[in-house]
Amino acid sequence: MNRCAAIIVAAVALVATPGAGQITRPFDVAQGRPFDVAQGRPFDAAQGRPRLPDDKFVPTPQSAVDAMLELARVTSADVVYDLGCGDGRIPITAAKKYGARGVGIEIDMFYLRDAIDNKTKAGVGDRVTFLNQDLFESDISPATVVALFLLPRLNQQLIPKLRRELRPGTRIVSHQFDMGDQWPPEETRDVNGLTIYLWTIR
Repeated sequence: MNRCAAIIVAAVALVATPGAGQITRPFDVAQGRPFDVAQGRPFDAAQGRPRLPDDKFVPTPQSAVDAMLELARVTSADVVYDLGCGDGRIPITAAKKYGARGVGIEIDMFYLRDAIDNKTKAGVGDRVTFLNQDLFESDISPATVVALFLLPRLNQQLIPKLRRELRPGTRIVSHQFDMGDQWPPEETRDVNGLTIYLWTIR
């Protein structure tokens, strides 16, 4: 068994389903819901299949990562959540550069394996955590900074969750896409032709 498979197996508990012909599924212990080991994604019980990503992962350039964290005024006191973290570069940079704690939420284990390897290489394993979860269902209330690089429709769908779960003073930074007319940004910044947006929970 390779290391990634061992991590997945260790993170779940097998729950037997009674009755002939029924499927036995592992459960995500932290969330108490089915988890598909083969696909490495939370299981969508309503659809009867693994929950698919809402967006395709495109890495944020490191220059934009640095600008996002700077615009959010990240310090060692912050907890930086990256919703749809991909290879984990934003929480890893926040931990390595500022001493912040970082949490990456990623639904696709394909990218999360890279993120786990990257945090080990960066030497920030004690300050960065990656969770294989659906960003719309994850508890983001501990965050003091939230980073986004999602399609505009996903940003807009997140607005109620961001306003409901985040505490006043929490900063939100987005690479390339804003929240539309529903929530104009407080500040924008151009980084080599890319736009970074900032909002603050009031």
